[in-house]
Amino acid sequence: MARRGLLDAAGAAALAVAVSLAVHVALHCPVQPVGPPPARPAAGAAASRFPPNNLLQNLEKLGEGMLRAPEDVYVDNAGGEVFTATRDGWVRRMRANGSWERWGLVGGTGLLGVAPSADGAMLVCDADKGLLKVEENGRVTLLASTVQGSTIRFADAAIEASDGTVYFSDASTRFSFDNWFLDFFEYRFTGRLLKYDPRTGEASVVLDGLGFANGVALPPDEAFVVVCETMRFRCLRVWLKGEKAGEAEIFVDNLPGNPDNIRLGSDGHFWIALLQVRSPWLDLISRWSLTRRVIASFPALVERTKATLKGAVVAQVSLNGEIVRVLGDYEGKVINWVTSVTEFNGDLFLGSLATNFIGKLSLAKVTREQEDAVPS
Repeated sequence: MARRGLLDAAGAAALAVAVSLAVHVALHCPVQPVGPPPARPAAGAAASRFPPNNLLQNLEKLGEGMLRAPEDVYVDNAGGEVFTATRDGWVRRMRANGSWERWGLVGGTGLLGVAPSADGAMLVCDADKGLLKVEENGRVTLLASTVQGSTIRFADAAIEASDGTVYFSDASTRFSFDNWFLDFFEYRFTGRLLKYDPRTGEASVVLDGLGFANGVALPPDEAFVVVCETMRFRCLRVWLKGEKAGEAEIFVDNLPGNPDNIRLGSDGHFWIALLQVRSPWLDLISRWSLTRRVIASFPALVERTKATLKGAVVAQVSLNGEIVRVLGDYEGKVINWVTSVTEFNGDLFLGSLATNFIGKLSLAKVTREQEDAVPS
């Protein structure tokens, strides 16, 4: 009888825990999952051509200790000055002599993409405010915070065309920058590619239904605009000129990671930062909507899930969408969570939300090491 009583008590306790959990999830779950996550790219020809490597571990650390999570990096082609925006609300500049300075104060913790404007100012995507223009004298102008009656919830990356039009991404209409990871529990594909017209002062939607819209770039002839879909391991392009103007199609697919920022390099290729937003644990819990809802209901569990994501990868992609090479720190030993990669004068500059520095890597050194690794 005593044993039965203990079993009954244990059963009652388990039921109480289950009911409490169900109530907590019902009241506090911030996500509404739909469907399974996009399938991970299958290993194939690309995997055999670009096996995992740790070539990014040879980078130099710029501004270490002075930069708080520099998400994006832009290098001025004229003077070689490096610009980035950090979590303390500043746009910072590294001069050609290696010295760092505070260039423009915006404020807030949501500064992400940075890109030059033809008038000498800097375009800054503030995830919380929208698309901004920042001048060296400290003047900040809000260019766009709404689009066609809806709020721009997560301005992420931008690029200015030669006619002054600014193409920029709104990563998600569901979650803000502080809760971006929750988008990877829902998979609702609410991201948008937007366009700001300086002549009218208004923004419009170029493409919607994107799986976490991220990096944006233009080729030299500006025949199309590229936007990265972080969730779908691919980048799309929307034609701006020619017979297919206005049409969208896949630019590069089956990338070995989740594409973040993309930038055209002086070497004539695009460079794409690839997040590693997959892990055995995340793959497991993503199979069922219920597990995603439970994890998302507890911020501590969400942070622990994010902590399982390791590694840094960047890819060089040609103007026709062919993967040229892949460089990585698959162990995340020296740099982790690379969110942007910019090529300038034979060097790569890497931004990350997980570091206090910008990585710099000589491509000539990488090429020599790759050649030395090939068996004779």
